[in-house]
Amino acid sequence: QVQLVESGGGLVQAGGSLRLSCAASGRIFSINAMAWFRQAPGKQRELVATITSGGSTTYADSVKGRFTISRDGARNTVYLQMNVLKPEDTAIYYCNAEVISSSWTKVVRDTWGQGTQVTGSS
Repeated sequence: QVQLVESGGGLVQAGGSLRLSCAASGRIFSINAMAWFRQAPGKQRELVATITSGGSTTYADSVKGRFTISRDGARNTVYLQMNVLKPEDTAIYYCNAEVISSSWTKVVRDTWGQGTQVTGSS
């Protein structure tokens, strides 16, 4: 079993910053891509940022230049540094990871965290 646990969410004024963390634990052989998604009330879940095992990153247009995704491979942890937060960034943020638990089967399992609330106040 693999668990992803997010932390770092909270309430911040517009223009402020927050740093989210997501730590993977359990039976892990390796992790491919990791990502952050978010879901605002009444809206569909959307992709915010991704990072590959090699460190390549992609971002949604709405967060480019403000958010930075990074990862610590040794700690199986992914981060999301969010700067210049806007009220429209308010959402539950979810961590996602492509986890390989067995070096024998190499099966990739799409794994999700429980989410952390981020609220940008105007």
